[in-house]
Amino acid sequence: MLRMSPLNRRRWANFKANKRGYWSLRIFVLLFSVTLFAELIANDKPLVIQHNGSLYFPVLLPYSEKELGGVFETEADYREQYVQDLVTEQGGWMLWPPIRYRHDTLDYALDSPAPAPPSQRHLLGTDNYGKDVLANLIYGVRLSFLFGIVLTLLSSMIGITIGAVQGYFGGLVDLIGQRLTEIWAGLPMLFILIILASVVESNVFWLLAILVAFSWMSLVGVVRAEFLRARNLPFVMAAKALGASNRSVMVRHILPNAMVATITFLPFILTGSITLLTSLDFLGFGLPADSPSLGRLLAQGRTNIHAPWLGLTTVFTLAFMLTLLIFTGEAFRDAFDPRKNANLEDV
Repeated sequence: MLRMSPLNRRRWANFKANKRGYWSLRIFVLLFSVTLFAELIANDKPLVIQHNGSLYFPVLLPYSEKELGGVFETEADYREQYVQDLVTEQGGWMLWPPIRYRHDTLDYALDSPAPAPPSQRHLLGTDNYGKDVLANLIYGVRLSFLFGIVLTLLSSMIGITIGAVQGYFGGLVDLIGQRLTEIWAGLPMLFILIILASVVESNVFWLLAILVAFSWMSLVGVVRAEFLRARNLPFVMAAKALGASNRSVMVRHILPNAMVATITFLPFILTGSITLLTSLDFLGFGLPADSPSLGRLLAQGRTNIHAPWLGLTTVFTLAFMLTLLIFTGEAFRDAFDPRKNANLEDV
């Protein structure tokens, strides 16, 4: 069993004492965990098929129509009545997910022109291409938050490293680093994205690389200040006197103290990363057009004023999830507050 130090137990007690932040974290983790299994919740393929005494798993493996008793060698379209009859006529069955649409599934059997209003067939309606809005939300939340988490981690690693080097060595290293950081921060990221979008084909990795290049500066100041404060403290001087290398002193002695302030900023940086991606998708400079995107749903809501379900569902989803993150960040900030930890008895 993992044992926590008395200080970490006090921090955990402080975090749990903030009921709003504690329950916000639990709700966020639950909802985000559900979206990680989006293919099992919203899909245009059955989860399991029983046919001629054999089990098939179309969600995991592709099967041709001929394998199910049809004619074509191409992958079966399980939403076609003909394919469903091939299975059921032999006494077989299909187990479908709760939502029978993926984020890119086009529904050609709509009762009204797209975007169709909410109905029993599409609980939150469809967009102007005939795609299910609820399926798009599930896939879009997963992609947006995974993208935001990766962006936050990568940019934080770079920012912490640069801030640590500046703060620890100080002097000319700090001076040059600060000037370069200020110059880099003054570059117009949106204009650079627009220029590159017209030259390079957009994809997730390209967009992630560009955003990391401009997002690492958020933690530099915090980490730099912590290293400037701690580099001349007695325990650091003692480690140097005992022959510890600069790398060892930075990683083992100063960085743990700097991480206290850093961790409290991470939920807010994650919120900013998700908002940034949504904004770029809304403007048309974000993820590829075939990717599930919350920003693109917002853009469709703007151009389809007569279909309010497009914009409202996306706004409420984003507002709710980001509010949970903000409440969690506030709870983390209080949990790592040294004044509260000093006044709370050991647990």
